[in-house]
Amino acid sequence: MIHELLHLNREVKIALQTNQPIVALESSIISHGMPYPENLETAKMVEQSIRDHGAVPATIAIYQGKIHIGIDEFIMRHLASSEQIMKASRRDLAYVLSRKISASTTVSSTMFCAHLAKLPMFVTGGIGGVHHNAHESFDISPDLIELSSTPVTVVCSGAKSILDLPKTLEMLETQGVPVIGYQTDEFPAFYTHTSGIPLLHRLDGADEIAQLMNYQRKLNLTNGIVIANPIPKTAEIPDDQIRPIIKQAQREVGNIHGKAITPFLLQRIAELTAGQSLHANIELIKNNALLGAEIAIAYKNQLL
Repeated sequence: MIHELLHLNREVKIALQTNQPIVALESSIISHGMPYPENLETAKMVEQSIRDHGAVPATIAIYQGKIHIGIDEFIMRHLASSEQIMKASRRDLAYVLSRKISASTTVSSTMFCAHLAKLPMFVTGGIGGVHHNAHESFDISPDLIELSSTPVTVVCSGAKSILDLPKTLEMLETQGVPVIGYQTDEFPAFYTHTSGIPLLHRLDGADEIAQLMNYQRKLNLTNGIVIANPIPKTAEIPDDQIRPIIKQAQREVGNIHGKAITPFLLQRIAELTAGQSLHANIELIKNNALLGAEIAIAYKNQLL
């Protein structure tokens, strides 16, 4: 039975009825992660890529008092072009629904909504994490808490490079969240293929990841799984090139606080790299979407 606050678009509804593999997608990358029109073009391209590889995309957003699991072009364009879109984490869900506010979903809220819709697989660019100087600001993304309590597998290119990656991994370990390197022994650093930070677990195929998901389900574990899929080397920005730019952007944050920090930093980094970081962001999302489709198909086949 479909939850009363969910609205499934026709494509997703048919996919659920016919037992097709579905890949959930967040929408904050449309409203706050990229400039217009690149955000709209990328969202459409990612959805079509998932379809082309045999799965069904389900972009999640909040619109007119409902959680939309799969959105039409009107809503997607609204998210991409309007400056009135709220960025909603789990904390904000009840508020935006009760006020019928248009909102995009972050990693934490997308995970929650995907699980509400019984979708086990979710693709994003990079998860949130522990910010630098968190010992003073206590600025830690709710994504990490959500990963500890919601059984959804998240394909990403690691955590965003603007974060403290060692502390982010340490907190994921504390929360009991497995971080699996896909064809890598190191945690990817978003724009950069490697970070030098070793990972404990590695899997090299979609079938292996699907099997891991099955064992998590059999054990009734309530936490999520992070599948760390590095950006393709052809699209990466080397660490020695991107690191000084990130530090410069961080110095310019000023009085910006909370969830406004990440959009500011991403935009400023795009400016300082003359668009190279935007290209890298697009390429890593495309790459993650392809892997997500492969895993969703493998997982569905193993359940049959």
